[in-house]
Amino acid sequence: MRFDRPFEQYALGERHRSRGRTITEADIVRFAGVSGDFYPLHMDQEYAKRTPFGERIAHGMLTLSAATGLWMMEPGVVLAFYGIDSLRFVRPVKIGDTIYVESEVKRLTERGEEAGLVTVHQRIVNQREETVVDAVVHVLVAREGNVSARA
Repeated sequence: MRFDRPFEQYALGERHRSRGRTITEADIVRFAGVSGDFYPLHMDQEYAKRTPFGERIAHGMLTLSAATGLWMMEPGVVLAFYGIDSLRFVRPVKIGDTIYVESEVKRLTERGEEAGLVTVHQRIVNQREETVVDAVVHVLVAREGNVSARA
C-alpha cells in the first residue's frame, strides 16, 4: 500500500500492488537470529524433508515483516502502524519465492483533527499469484495540515 499522503486523499476501494521481493535463505537465517526463532522447519533441511512441506520454509512473521517493507511509507505522513486483524498464514513461502503485497482500502476512520485510520485488506501473494498471507491492517496517518516535516 502507498501510505504517502494525508488521510483525506484516500478513497474506499483504492487498490495497490507492490513491487516484488524474493525471500532468500539469508533472509531466513537473519530473521532467526533477530527473532530467536530457530524452529527446525525453518533451519534444519533434514527435519523439514519429513514435514508435509518437504523442505525448509520461511517464518510466517518473516513474510509479514518483509511485506511491510514493500509498503511505501512517507515520513511525516505515517504516524503509527496501528494493528492487524484476521491474520492468516495461508500457504508456505519457500526459499526463492517472490512476494507481492496487494492492498485495498476498506475503511477510513477519522481520529480527531490530527489523524485518520486507514484500514486495508492486504493479501501477500507469491509469483504464482497464490495467497500466502491474508490480513486486515490499520495504519494511522496524518490529516491535511498535520503532515510533519519530511526527513
